[in-house]
Amino acid sequence: MTAHEIDYHIYGEEMQYVEIELDPQEAVVAEAGSFMMMDDGIQMQTIFGDGSNQNEGFMGKLFSAGKRMLTGESLFMTVFLNQYHGKRMVSFASPYPGKIVPIDLRQYKGKFICQKDAFLCAAKGVTVGIEFSKKLGRGLFGGEGFIMQKLEGDGMAFVHAGGTLARKVLGPGDVLKVDTGCIVGFEQTVDYDIEFIGGIKNTIFGGEGLFYATLKGPGTVYIQSLPFSRLAGRIYSAASQGGGQQRGEGSILGGLGNLLDGDNRF
Repeated sequence: MTAHEIDYHIYGEEMQYVEIELDPQEAVVAEAGSFMMMDDGIQMQTIFGDGSNQNEGFMGKLFSAGKRMLTGESLFMTVFLNQYHGKRMVSFASPYPGKIVPIDLRQYKGKFICQKDAFLCAAKGVTVGIEFSKKLGRGLFGGEGFIMQKLEGDGMAFVHAGGTLARKVLGPGDVLKVDTGCIVGFEQTVDYDIEFIGGIKNTIFGGEGLFYATLKGPGTVYIQSLPFSRLAGRIYSAASQGGGQQRGEGSILGGLGNLLDGDNRF
């Protein structure tokens, strides 16, 4: 294996975290801000890119970091290296309610494609790169744009899904139609495209957007019930409508409903 071979355990239900066991001189690379806790004896170092081409000189590091810029991520990632003479633990937390998905890249022929903000952490040696869409429609209307992330290598990687996770195994020719924001990731054998919903009423009044994604097998796909964009949109909508004050959501009573509920703030 070119990637470090790590052991792990995932804790929790709605707000999960993954605890990774590192042998001496083993390391894990993670997105900035995902760190939760670690044992003494682990060294933390900020690096350009994903650390998979650190022996290629400054230009190699710069190219790796530049790829991450295209996905909207930070130029830097953090490596956690066990310099202790025994096993040490380091943990990384979910950014919002959902599930952490372990991805063994050896089971997906060394490559897995995921949405841009799904990656959480991986064994050092796993390459976090970019996957360009070759289809204009998918790039313009697919929700993820022309660029998605790809995880390559032979180690373990961990991605995050919002809400409840669905894992679907598609046979050859099987098609799954999905909201464009609900895709977590899929293996490289899956054909990903977008399709127009159609119908004037659906387009104007459906409230589901103009397009949905089509995933055609064979291959495994992961679907999330609560994309972060949907969660953020609901929070923003509630905050803007409330004007900083509580209101009876969906109630014709409005402020009177709050008064009856014991909230007399108008």
